[in-house]
Amino acid sequence: MGYLLDTYAMVEIIKGNKNYAVFLDKEIFTNLLNLYELYFILLRDYDEEKAKKYFSYFRRFSLDTLDSHIFGASKFKLENNKLNLSYADCLGYAMALENDLKFLTGDKEFEKFNNVEFVK
Repeated sequence: MGYLLDTYAMVEIIKGNKNYAVFLDKEIFTNLLNLYELYFILLRDYDEEKAKKYFSYFRRFSLDTLDSHIFGASKFKLENNKLNLSYADCLGYAMALENDLKFLTGDKEFEKFNNVEFVK
């Protein structure tokens, strides 16, 4: 089973959260929107050097975004509009579904959804 990492998951890996370390031995993926979010967070909380280092590290796991991913993410976001889910997370979730991957996150809004590996 492969996993699509959201920004939360990548940040926890970078922080050294042992609950996420086990996923580095698995097949992992992400997308460009989550990488953008990751770069911003690392730039804000650390520095440009660290932001570029981890952006480059996770970039090799990035899947191309297809039109169908955007269509699925938009429907999912609209159906769950009351939860105030981010565009990046909705895209990641839709990409995970379409690519037979588990969506790896620690965002509590996703805890009850199918096809989610929820880890704190």
